[in-house]
Parts: sequence; structure tokens; C-alpha cells
Amino acid sequence: MKRHWIYILTVPVMAVLILANYGTAFSDDKHDDKPDDKHPPLTKLDKHINQQAQQTLDDGRQIFRFDTFGDEDFWGGTLKLHRAIKGEQFGGVGEGVSPRAALEVGLKVDVDALPENVVSALKNGHVNLDDPAVTLDLLRLNAVVGVTGVFDKNNLKSVGIQCALCHSTVDDSLTSGIGHRLDGWANRDLNVGAVIGLAPDLSVFTKLLQVDEDTVREVLDSWGPGKFDAELILDGKAFRPDGGSGATLIPPAFGLAGVNLHTWTGWGSVPHWNAFVAVLEMHGKGTFFDPRLKDSDQFPVAARAHFDNVRNDPDLVSSKLPALHLYQLSIPAPKPPEGSFDASAAANGKRIFEAKGKCASCHVPPTYSEPGWNMHTAEEIGIDDFQANRSPDKRYRTAPLKGLWTHTKGGFYHDGRFETLLEVVNHYNEHLSLGLSEQEKDELVEYLKSL
Repeated sequence: MKRHWIYILTVPVMAVLILANYGTAFSDDKHDDKPDDKHPPLTKLDKHINQQAQQTLDDGRQIFRFDTFGDEDFWGGTLKLHRAIKGEQFGGVGEGVSPRAALEVGLKVDVDALPENVVSALKNGHVNLDDPAVTLDLLRLNAVVGVTGVFDKNNLKSVGIQCALCHSTVDDSLTSGIGHRLDGWANRDLNVGAVIGLAPDLSVFTKLLQVDEDTVREVLDSWGPGKFDAELILDGKAFRPDGGSGATLIPPAFGLAGVNLHTWTGWGSVPHWNAFVAVLEMHGKGTFFDPRLKDSDQFPVAARAHFDNVRNDPDLVSSKLPALHLYQLSIPAPKPPEGSFDASAAANGKRIFEAKGKCASCHVPPTYSEPGWNMHTAEEIGIDDFQANRSPDKRYRTAPLKGLWTHTKGGFYHDGRFETLLEVVNHYNEHLSLGLSEQEKDELVEYLKSL
């Protein structure tokens, strides 16, 4: 068994759409602006494209951060997760989830959503982080990153999740787990299995996977922080042949512009994966079509559940994919902090990366993936094929490398098998017989840290 998750709208495409809708309105090519030495004047169409792009970008940010796609019917209505959150004291079940417990499983709090008096109280230690009532207050403020509480007056009646749950974190500017949003960063603290495991009713998974509840909980417990198994609901393979969890690391959602296939095993483009996650993983109400999931040999669970062609009316996903796509492509990979790497060693490492190390043959700058079909067999990269075989093409994608410093927690590669970048370099040095010296390996690591 197993699970996982992870997402365009280019200017040319936007231009075609705009022309289709407004063709006659922009037949006048007169320039309104006076030209200068650096920029040509903008036509009316140019200005409209810019306005449309900005509006789409703003819409995409809102969708990424706050849109549940109607999935509260699943997380609240089916799993009844909201009942565990509010606890028996407020009409739910159990002790409830305190802010401290929420932070411990990797949930984050957006400091910019908090009133000044609350921020002040937190700074002075005047907020009871062990009280589930405070968690409800945070949900009312829409301050829990990636989670939306649905209230009927003061009663929490459901809960939904957003893209930001897994693919955003915070900068800890106030305290650990509370700070300004960092969209696109992988939340390697988030224990998705523990969050799902809080739900009082897991029967939807027992029925789908055809196992008992104890087995479902065993699988969820096996994931750990920063990991999720998207393929679990497709093939039911929860564990690797060596007994390890089938879950993979949550990847970042920044630096994706110009990269073709996405996810660790290249399921498809950003909008393909966005639709996949929104409908099949988040359980939003939308349309998802992928006939490859009809293969009952490779994807027995998905084929049995007819996940190859899912339709919902109303469709709360499809209309939002273009804006979501543009926003994700617009999130840049963050630059490493000053002093976090040795600049002189990194300069030498760059030369090794491009020549003796053969890294750039696959990790082609500036995307640090391959233009085109960026996929490789397990044999080519010198690892097992378990995870690759859970995807349609049975290969691994060449992962972009920019911003590696933001997601070192949990290790490297899809499953975190290499604890450090040096271990990754050692692997390729041996597999490809590169003959790198210890100094060259160290310099190559410094270059990777500089990206």
C-alpha cells in the first residue's frame, strides 16, 4: 500500500485565450506609451496581457493557499477529522488537538493572519498552547497553513485542506512553527500519516484498500514526518520489498518553470498532478482523467475504484487549474542564505559539476533538469526500481536542484535514502566510476548548497 501528492498557463497560451475572447477589441495596434531607450511601447493588447497575467497570478496564490476544492466533505464529512480536532469538550471526540499537538505533527501557523494582540500574547507566553479551544480560535482566524475550519457560528462542523498544507511552511519568525508563509517550500515537518490517523472514521480506506483498520493505521504510522504515499490508493503497496515504508518525501513546489514532467517518477505535467492531487488525494470535487489507471495489473486499487475517470458536478477544480499552474511556475527557488556555503569551494564545484562529475549531463542549467523527457531507468541511476514501477513510465525523473538547502531534512532522493549531499555524491562517484577525490567531492557538495 502507498500514497503521495504533488501541478500552466504560459504567456503564449494566455495570449491565444485573450485573442479568442477579445480579438476585435484589440485590432488597433496604436502605441499609447511613448518609447524610451530600454523598453518598446506597450500596445493595448500588451497591457491587457499584463493585467490578465497579474490577475491570474493573484488568483493562483489565493487558490494555492486557501481553496479546498470542496474537500471538506471528505475530511470532515467522511473522516470526521473535525470531531477529533475540537474534542469531546466542544462536541467532538477525545481530548481534542491543542496548538502544541498540532505544531508537533508539523502544522504551521501564519503569523500574518493573527491580530496584533494575539501576536503580543504569543511573544509573552500568555497563550495556552495546550488548550484545544485555542486551536479552534486559530482556525477561525484562518491562520493554520493549509487547513480551513468550517464553522456554524461557534461550532466547528467540518474541516478542509489546501495545496499549502504540504507545499508551504513558515519562516519561524515568531517561534518554531509560527511565522510568515513560505509558499512552495516542502513541509518536511508535516506528519501526514499522523494527521490522517487522528480521524475517528477510517472506513473509507479500509473499504478502498480491502484491509482492516489496524492495517491502515500501521501504514499511516510508517510514513513519518515529511513523507506521503500518493500511490497507496492506486496500487495498495504500502511497504517496499525490504520492509521500509513506501512513502516518499514531500517535494518542493518552487522552481518548476521550464521543467517538463513532475513528481519523483514523472507522472505528468504540473496541471496533471494538480488535478490528480486535488481530486484523488485531497478528495476535492472535480474532474480527473487518466486512462493509464485502468491497468488493473499495475494499479489494482485505482482500476477497481474507477479512478481513471472521475467526474463531479459541480466541478470545483478544473476552472482553477490555469491560475494555480501560473502561480506555481512563478514561485522562484529561494537563494541560499549568505554564509551557508563556501563560495570559493563552490566555484570549483561548479566546474566539477559541469565536467568531471558529469552532473550537468542530466541536471542541465538553468532548470537543473533535462529539457524534454526528463526520465531515467533505475539501472541508469544505480538504485532499485520499486518506486519507479509504481508510475506509468516506470522511471525516475531528473529532479531540479535549485533550492536544495530548503529541504535537507529527511534526506535526499525520493525516499530520503541518502542522508546527506555527500552520500549522494559518493553514490554517483561509485556508480559512474567518476574517480573524484575527497576534495573534489567536498567542492561539489558546496556547489550544490549554493544553488
